[in-house]
Order: sequence, then structure tokens, then C-alpha cells
Amino acid sequence: MNIGILGTGHYLPTNVVTNNDLEKIVDTNDEWIRTRTGIKERRLATEEVDTSDMAFHAALGALEEANLAAEDIDLILVATVTPNTSFPSVACIIQDQLGAKNAAAMDVSAACAGFMYGLITAKQFIDTGAYKHVLVVGAEKLSKITDWSDRTTCVLFGDGAGAAVVGEVGEGKGILSFELGANGAGAKELYLNHDDHIIMNGREVYKFAVRQMPDSTVNVIEQLGLSRDDVDYLVPHQANIRIMEAARERLGISEDKMAKSIEKFGNNSSASIPMALSEAVKEGKIKDNDLIVLVGFGGGLTWGAVALRWGK
Repeated sequence: MNIGILGTGHYLPTNVVTNNDLEKIVDTNDEWIRTRTGIKERRLATEEVDTSDMAFHAALGALEEANLAAEDIDLILVATVTPNTSFPSVACIIQDQLGAKNAAAMDVSAACAGFMYGLITAKQFIDTGAYKHVLVVGAEKLSKITDWSDRTTCVLFGDGAGAAVVGEVGEGKGILSFELGANGAGAKELYLNHDDHIIMNGREVYKFAVRQMPDSTVNVIEQLGLSRDDVDYLVPHQANIRIMEAARERLGISEDKMAKSIEKFGNNSSASIPMALSEAVKEGKIKDNDLIVLVGFGGGLTWGAVALRWGK
């Protein structure tokens, strides 16, 4: 059986916060943020909008593109580190909102690599024959765990959600190879403290990411016996433009073959890859039969990469 993506969707809050806006609350400036991160602005959800609301809207878009009803979904997986509450899961909340009465539901916690973990978990359930269609969502309201007095982290993050419906696709299409990994010894470098704020050792996370993301990208291509020249489009985690460029240069692909939503949306953790993927699909940058690589890393430390042939 060939397992791939049948439809994608994404949702962004309407509230835009620019670098100039942040200059008014912390000691920073637009040039410093842009040159070090590639971020110009980000979207922040209002107080009344929570993670499940964004996940719901992204899921609707993915279902529509897949031409499926909510009742067709057998399992909902939501990758998030910012659920509405510790429980119930965001997946259970949107199961009710969507009317996906036939679906089991659970959340996945792997930080910025969460969507990759969710995507491969979906593939396993379908491969076994247990389920036919799985909805995978990456959704985050990082603004509620951001320390807005910490200039090293508050400039990085944004809110949003992206979704994909996973199911059987045609011969030669779908997920071809993957890599998932973790290094718990690095947990202290990126975590949520007792005040519910993100704490990050930027130097160590950068060193890890700039090595791991290119390595994982190359690994999933080499698993297929293909070369870097065979990659048509790269969708990396939108964490830092310098890390993204390191992966792109390692592959030797041109700038127009890499998704870059970081400038507009910042780092959206587990939502960043599905959001960037959905946007690229909607804009026609990803075409039928293209070889796509999705790759991300996050707190844990975790990482994941997926190579897939696009199309139904």
C-alpha cells in the first residue's frame, strides 16, 4: 500500500505583530531580528482563540482538499506543545467540532518535530490496515508560553495551525522513506519552565539543528538510492533562516525550491511544517510527482524527516 497526503490546510490568526512592534516592548530592533532569524513579522492569536480553534480551521481545509467528510476520518492526531489544557486533548476537542464521530483521537508531543512524528504514526496505522484515513494536525499557540520580557525568545515565535489528511495514494506516490530520532540528553537546552515560559539555550540548539537538519535530509534521500539532485522541493521547519539555508546548501538546491514562510509567520513549532507545506501547495509550488522532503527538529531534543512523492 502507498500512503501519502490527500489534502492540506492551514490557518493563521489575523493579528500581525511586526519587529517594529516588538521594539516597543523589549530592547531589540528590526535589523537585529531579521539578520539573525529571517523573521519580519508573526501572527498572534487573540485571547479568546485557542489552539483547538486554529486546529479546527486548518483541519476543515485539509478535509475539503481531500474531498472527504469528517465521518471518513478514523484517527485524529494533533501535534502540539500548547494544548488548550493538559486534558482533554486538542484532538478530542476538534473531533467533536468537526463531527468526526468515527475517529479515535490523541495528541502527540514532540515539539517542533511533532508533525513528522504524527505523519509517520498515521502511516503505520494505515499500513497495518487498522485505519483508512488519518487527520494529522500541527497546531500551536506559542504566544501563551512566550516570555514577552525575554528578547532572545519573544522575537521568534508565532501562532497558527496546519493539517494534512493521510491515506492511500497511487502507485509510486506517497511516503517513500523517513527518519525519526531523539536525544533526551539535550532536553535541558529547550524546555518549558515552572512559570510556563519557553527557555532556550540558543547557541546549543543552533549547533544541534544546523547539523541534524541537513543530515536527516540527506539520510532520507540516500535511503531511496537517490541523489540530492532528485529533490524537487524542501519544506524545513521554519525556525531560523540560517539553519534552513544550511539544509538547502547541503542539498545543493536553489532558493526557489525551499519553502520560506518564516519571514511572515516566525517559528510556529509543530505547526510550521504543515503550514509551509499547505501554503506551497496552494501557491502551486509543489506539483504532481514532485519529490518532497519535509524535515524538522525541536525540543526533546527531537528530529524527523520524510521523503515523499507528491500526488494522489
